Amino acid sequence: MIDLYEFTEKLKKFKIILEEVGVSLDIPKLKEDNADFENFMQSPEFWNDTAKAQQISQNLKYNSDTLKQYEDMVSQVEDFELLLDLVKEEDDESQVQELNKEMKSIDKLLEAMKLKTLLNGEYDHNNAILSIHSGAGGTEAQDWAEMLLRMYNRWAESHGYKISMLDILKDTEAGIKSVTILITGDNVYGYLKGEKGVHRLVRISPFDSNNRRHTSFASVDVMPEIADTDKIDINESDLRIDTFRSSGAGGQSVNTTDSAVRITHIPTGVVVSCQNERSQHKNKEFAMKMLQAKLIEIKETEHKEKIEDIQGKYNQIAWGSQIRSYVFHPYSLVKDHRTNTEIANTQSVMDGNLDVFINEYLKYKSICK
Repeated sequence: MIDLYEFTEKLKKFKIILEEVGVSLDIPKLKEDNADFENFMQSPEFWNDTAKAQQISQNLKYNSDTLKQYEDMVSQVEDFELLLDLVKEEDDESQVQELNKEMKSIDKLLEAMKLKTLLNGEYDHNNAILSIHSGAGGTEAQDWAEMLLRMYNRWAESHGYKISMLDILKDTEAGIKSVTILITGDNVYGYLKGEKGVHRLVRISPFDSNNRRHTSFASVDVMPEIADTDKIDINESDLRIDTFRSSGAGGQSVNTTDSAVRITHIPTGVVVSCQNERSQHKNKEFAMKMLQAKLIEIKETEHKEKIEDIQGKYNQIAWGSQIRSYVFHPYSLVKDHRTNTEIANTQSVMDGNLDVFINEYLKYKSICK
């Protein structure tokens, strides 16, 4: 008689998790919302308000994708139960390997679904605007900022997300002083919001002829890309708008007109810039979206009802809030200081394998609420 106790217990666990996920996602509510969205989309006035129409279309797609993912998981667990019953009935040891394979697959997918239920913030489903700023230390810190940019690019690519460069300030010698990118896809902000903070690097510097160990810092800021319907009122007189020539790698990629835009919100000191488009108007439009996102974030953090109530300077991030250390020497270790998650394979992390840190942070935040 084949011992199938482990598989039987796993099946019980799968069913419990599925039920919990269904409650957390509120499956009946998702279906009800979709019916309302579809009815509204049939209305002749649907496209009168383009921004609202696009938002409804996006919500419908997100809900539909979530429902399909959940229903597929229900089917997969049912198939696993049928296979388990078959193996029990026939006492067929040759099927145990297939059972084990299915069990591991379901384990992984259910874990992803459980994490999705933690993305319940107002903007968690949105795209993300991610900025990296090198700290003190010149070339070494600028090289570290460029390494972080590569890391986030690799993470985004591995998840099928789209990346757009919004603004970059390169150094003439090496590395970057600052960079801002837009990462587009489902739940990007929800996954990346925990990356906000100071990232510390310890290594033998390739720029030090004496091969000494250096410590470098870079700050990461993450904001949601907000929909037009989420805009807040900003007084035009509170803005200083500067235009400048876009930087580039040279040749045809350099814009010869002053199309890049920098906007300073004078009361708070928040500065945003965009040079992604050749059109100054489009760069200004997106820079305003970035400013809106930052001011909404500050307003909510300060628990203010109006943006006019907020005063003072707001840097991209406080340098004291170190969240993660990347040690290349004298040993190899990446450690998140909030969750105590550690990975010894630093190269894997720098190649974009961040999901362990992201997932553990989401669990950590859900417990801390």
